Amino acid sequence: MDIPQFNPQQTKRDWLDFAQTPWFVGGLVGGTAVAGGLILAFGGPIVAAAVLLALLAALIVLRDIEIGFWGVIAVVCLLPFATLPFKVVITLTFLDLALGAVVGVWVLRLVTGQQTKIANSPVTMPLVIFILVAIFAFIFGLPNGPLTSQLLRKFAELLLSLGFVIVIVDYCRHWTTLERLVRVVILAGAAAGAIGIGLWLLPEELANELLNMLARIGYPGGWVIRYIEENPDLSERAIGTSVDPNVFGGLLVLIGSLAAPQLVAKRPIFPRWLTIILFGFIFLALILTFSRGAFLALVAGLGFVAMLRYRNLIPYILGAGVVLLLLPIAQEYLIRLVDGFTGADLATQMRFGEYRDALTLIGRYPVFGVGFAGSPDIDLYLGVAMVYLTIGQQMGVLGLLAFFAVIGTVFGYAYLNRHVFAENELLDPIWLGLHAAVFSGLVAGIFDHYLFNLEFLHAVTIFWMLLGLAVAATRLGVLEAAGENVNS
Repeated sequence: MDIPQFNPQQTKRDWLDFAQTPWFVGGLVGGTAVAGGLILAFGGPIVAAAVLLALLAALIVLRDIEIGFWGVIAVVCLLPFATLPFKVVITLTFLDLALGAVVGVWVLRLVTGQQTKIANSPVTMPLVIFILVAIFAFIFGLPNGPLTSQLLRKFAELLLSLGFVIVIVDYCRHWTTLERLVRVVILAGAAAGAIGIGLWLLPEELANELLNMLARIGYPGGWVIRYIEENPDLSERAIGTSVDPNVFGGLLVLIGSLAAPQLVAKRPIFPRWLTIILFGFIFLALILTFSRGAFLALVAGLGFVAMLRYRNLIPYILGAGVVLLLLPIAQEYLIRLVDGFTGADLATQMRFGEYRDALTLIGRYPVFGVGFAGSPDIDLYLGVAMVYLTIGQQMGVLGLLAFFAVIGTVFGYAYLNRHVFAENELLDPIWLGLHAAVFSGLVAGIFDHYLFNLEFLHAVTIFWMLLGLAVAATRLGVLEAAGENVNS
């Protein structure tokens, strides 16, 4: 007997034919009306509106997955801690919905046969290994703390953010696609910077009142304005909508490093005047965070760009740096930097203590770490202000080696193919900026842990998104050098 073969294209056509029948349309309308009535009755108008907006967003993403990418970027930059105003077993965040929609549609395209191949890159294997080590560490660490729905949700978000690299590399099959995403990232980063500057300029009471309006969608309430050393007698720190000034600075340093090469590019992706304005918003907002780690990371990112492509600009960069140091606001920065390097302030002293405890914990559990639920030892806690020690604590030496393998592959892949971009006036600034963003993130990781922290998953998402875009850029350059058409 002949066994009928599964034909994805035929299944898809059958489904589309069925979806257009009066029975299906009528059932869909009726079901939506009933569901909407129940939600309105038991959840209230705000919940009903949120559900309808979520459904509308899902339909838009189904029609064009790139809008889903834009949504992820917008949420990360503008509303990173927003949650739905109701609970479905767990409280879902806007980032959950945005990431889930993009990944879900991408998987659906594969399942239905609309897409039959996944674009591969050298980073895929080390990334998969890193994800597997994270899963093993999570499982082995479950006895160390309670397994809550929130922990499961946050760990799933972490895996989605890591796996997002594969989705981005696969989606960016043309330069125009990649360039559009880079444009959206820079625009969203500049918008976040402008909001941060605006709130910082407002009277503190008014700015706090405006930020408290976000409490309706899951943001913290009360007095949320932040100060240097948490002392109201010292300068206010810009936080935008990112809650924490260091996290806000981390977001800005990544996007600032991405945008920096466009300032000197012969063919920038925005008009020159607009590029200057966008970078100005990002740079000024970063300065107002008074985040020493973010400032040093941006300097490292700019140095990365200058050393690789624009060595003739180094004297001008140094001159501009000297001028900036003479400004009044820079004096406070200098004092804080000196205090940080000498260990004179309380925050730095606490970090030194965290480093010692983290190294002790890694020494006790060197292979897979202690997982993500908590520390098994009452004399040591889980948490340290450094990405690398955080990974070592949670995933052990194996996780740290896997992470370095991913990073080494990204930059090794770029270095081996650097000649492809050297003479390309349009593509080189994008490629260079993406790698500068990853590099500045790695430097920022020395001073803080938000780029691998379950509490700041939007920062994790933007870092790995930019890493994926960097890999996609190198891959497209390799394909173009091989004679393939990637410019449509």
